[in-house]
Amino acid sequence: MRVVILAGGLGTRLSEETQVKPKPMVEIGGRPILWHIMKHYARYNFKEFFIALGYKSEIIKHYFLDYYALSGSMTVNLANGKVQVHDRESEDWLVHLIDTGLDTLTGGRVKRLEPWLKDETFMVTYGDGVANVNLAELYKFHKSHGKLATVTAVRPPARFGGLIFEGDLVAEFTEKPQIGEGWINGGFLVFEPEVFKYLEDDNSSLEVGLLERLAANSQLAAYRHNDFWQCMDTLRDLRLLENLWQSGNPPWKVWE
Repeated sequence: MRVVILAGGLGTRLSEETQVKPKPMVEIGGRPILWHIMKHYARYNFKEFFIALGYKSEIIKHYFLDYYALSGSMTVNLANGKVQVHDRESEDWLVHLIDTGLDTLTGGRVKRLEPWLKDETFMVTYGDGVANVNLAELYKFHKSHGKLATVTAVRPPARFGGLIFEGDLVAEFTEKPQIGEGWINGGFLVFEPEVFKYLEDDNSSLEVGLLERLAANSQLAAYRHNDFWQCMDTLRDLRLLENLWQSGNPPWKVWE
């Protein structure tokens, strides 16, 4: 199972961080959110990744180029430059780093990957959101309905704190994110290769050009996820995710 992660956007709403790095490289607990997403997929044995690059792609490339070399402890002999590595730990992932254009829209980035993905079912998600979706159940659901695509539907977190009243008095006040009304596209998509015929070029949008058209043709099913999901759109979102990680029990950490 091949997994596409969209990692090429500008991330303008998180400009405090994204002026110097692409959004998927913004760190939670000292690791890029991209790493957290990949660990989630790897937990379900989905370990071949296509990272669709754009903005500041060289930073993501350097991260993976150095990932193996800098893992574990090491001894460096400065006289001859020899390096001895101790206790190296690394991931058994296959990572394809594909430049998909600086200004390419989300659907266009997927379209550029067609030569690698045209033969079998594949997954797609965004490089700025984490969840505890059971990916094995998601895949099973997708295969059960026979449609071309599945979107993971999630409840949006509310942007404001909550007030609970008793008469005119505030009985409870909380700044914790509340579950919003309705359902939204939470990423964690599953596609059949036939979806490529809905995508034309770099100006194709994943949401408008593909998902809307699939829905209109009764080819899009929704896997409802009622548990944790959180995007990282703003500095507030980043602080929330960091606090959850530091709590010691972040809800999206489904791996050991």
